[in-house]
Amino acid sequence: MTILKKLASAPLTSASTFALWLILARTTSAGQLLLALGLAVSVPLLTANLRPTRVRVRRPLVVVRYIALVGGDVLRSNIEVAWGVLRWRWRKPRAKFVTVPLELRDPLGLAALAMVTTVVPGTVWSELALDRSALLLHVWDVQDEPSFVARFKARYEKPLREIFE
Repeated sequence: MTILKKLASAPLTSASTFALWLILARTTSAGQLLLALGLAVSVPLLTANLRPTRVRVRRPLVVVRYIALVGGDVLRSNIEVAWGVLRWRWRKPRAKFVTVPLELRDPLGLAALAMVTTVVPGTVWSELALDRSALLLHVWDVQDEPSFVARFKARYEKPLREIFE
């Protein structure tokens, strides 16, 4: 693959690297412009082998709904965890490790699931089975494990399967 093709395959990476460097440098002097340009050219070349295959989003409206759902869950979960910390003396949370069987196999979908799990307070992605068949989560407060698993799969895994598979 020629250098031009490698650069053309990641124009957003180049543009964002260029802009981010100038924002961090807080100046547009000739030296910083050249440095930003050098980084904008070299970063896509150096990371070409790290980029996964092209993403094909199959249901864009599901993406919008998913982002809204996760945003709402982040707000709600922040409040629940904060309330749990405040009432710690009266009611200790039932923290535990929960195994969630997975149907999602797409690597980008799993990466998105990992980010969502990390962003929502009260859950931590702990381990993924080697065959990608199960996910181990640490959950802040679990009242009923089977309903937690069913809710997690319906809210987070199912939409990602619609988007990526």
